[in-house]
Amino acid sequence: MAKSKKFYVVWKGHEPGIYTSWDKCLQQVKNFPDAQYKSFKTREEAEEAFLGNYSPSKSPKQPKARLQDLPENVRRQIVWDSIAVDAACSGNPGHMEYQGVDTRTGVRLFHQAFPLGTNNIGEFLAIVHALAWFHQQQKDTPIYTDSRNALLWVKAGKCRTKLVRNAKTAGLYEVIARAEKWLASHSYRNPLLKWDTENWGEIPADFGRK
Repeated sequence: MAKSKKFYVVWKGHEPGIYTSWDKCLQQVKNFPDAQYKSFKTREEAEEAFLGNYSPSKSPKQPKARLQDLPENVRRQIVWDSIAVDAACSGNPGHMEYQGVDTRTGVRLFHQAFPLGTNNIGEFLAIVHALAWFHQQQKDTPIYTDSRNALLWVKAGKCRTKLVRNAKTAGLYEVIARAEKWLASHSYRNPLLKWDTENWGEIPADFGRK
């Protein structure tokens, strides 16, 4: 009987990613300290797992607190006609992604992913992406982030990351350079707001992997 195909996720290895053979997976984790990898029966499961943090066994996700369940006096503090942005990173540095969602509905408005980056870079790029996105639409919609560092970097117009520049990060650094150039050449009226995680719960753009 033919052996069923498996998909191998490497979260920590020489080249994190999804592989379709054990031999290719082994090349990425062999002699790599504390390598993290796991096999899955379908590509869909592998892709979903790759975007999340490593876990040796599946465990049910905890339901996220719903913003609509907050007391009315707390809900009034939130600017609902806004966008919320956030980033996630599997390892730091590691596979990084960011997204922007409608604060009220949670509908995703944009999403980008990179094979190697840091959470702070993702938070920075998410804000600039939102600013450029609204600039094209000529809207001054407020933007929420839960990252103080990202707010400081955007206001300074500089991504102050210490991520090593090499062949693996060259593409990301090109994106960073474009973001910094955009900030230097454009003005914006969008209020940049700090999400009050302590009182409001996780930002709507959170990837839910904590």
